[in-house]
Amino acid sequence: MNSIEKALQKQQEAEAQRKAQLSQTKPSIEPMPSESSIEKSQSLQKASEIEPQKTSSETPVTSNLITNKNVVSNAKIIIDLEKLAQKGFVSTDARRQVINEEYRVIKRKLLDNAFGPLSRSLKNSNIIMVTSARQGEGKTFTAINLALSIALEQDKTVLLVDADVLRPNVMKTLELKNEQGLMEYLLGEKEDLSEVMCRTNLDKLRIITAGKSHHLSAELLASERMFAAVEEFANRYTDRIVIVDTPPLLGINETAILANLAGQALVVTEEFKSKLVDVENAVKHLRPEMAIGFIINKTEQVSLEGGGYGYYYAGAR
Repeated sequence: MNSIEKALQKQQEAEAQRKAQLSQTKPSIEPMPSESSIEKSQSLQKASEIEPQKTSSETPVTSNLITNKNVVSNAKIIIDLEKLAQKGFVSTDARRQVINEEYRVIKRKLLDNAFGPLSRSLKNSNIIMVTSARQGEGKTFTAINLALSIALEQDKTVLLVDADVLRPNVMKTLELKNEQGLMEYLLGEKEDLSEVMCRTNLDKLRIITAGKSHHLSAELLASERMFAAVEEFANRYTDRIVIVDTPPLLGINETAILANLAGQALVVTEEFKSKLVDVENAVKHLRPEMAIGFIINKTEQVSLEGGGYGYYYAGAR
């Protein structure tokens, strides 16, 4: 090989070496990685910050807070306990009143029936229907007082149900609005009982209102949904008493239906007004297996032993 050929060969080798070095030092072009989820969330957050906020009319906000004590929320209702005490109801504070002593006697017998030895012979012994023979004899007054008194127990809770769907009076007496309640649940407008069960400012008291009136109230109270509700009332909480304010027994079909669901009945009578024949006929609408008690309301004899309310327990028959 002559000198010229050697020179060309060295030149070619040098050029090849230079290209190889260039290919090693040249940065490789890789595809850009996709935007990470964090980067996406950050970009979305920035976009939301840039986007003007919607007005309150465009984005309604719901709240569980009570802004008016006369409005019922399914979260919580506020009962004016001081006002109730002034109107003659059971007081929930430390004051000793005659009516408090009266209902201590009454509730003790009912609690013994619900959780004592007799409970084994009663179906749904912790469900107590409060009724009367006729309208206006004081059953709602009695139901509310009984619920307030039981709510003061240390180891018991109480649920007050307004089942007088024809003439609901519990919320009216408490000076609260009767909104969504038992009928909405039975109609299927509310899926769960918790949606119509209201907490109160008494920790151990819950209330279910009657809800709206309906022309098929008797059929709804006799429905499978009502029976399922009663089963939940009776068995879900072992420490719970259920007070059911029902319509009067005479002339109202709904009451006879409700009587099949409760284990105890408290029949309220008014002194000098209730007729014995009416009371006797009313009791015939109750199941003989129930524990049946009687309250004499508005009596003129007042004492700490019996006070303005006499109570007679007829027992299971």
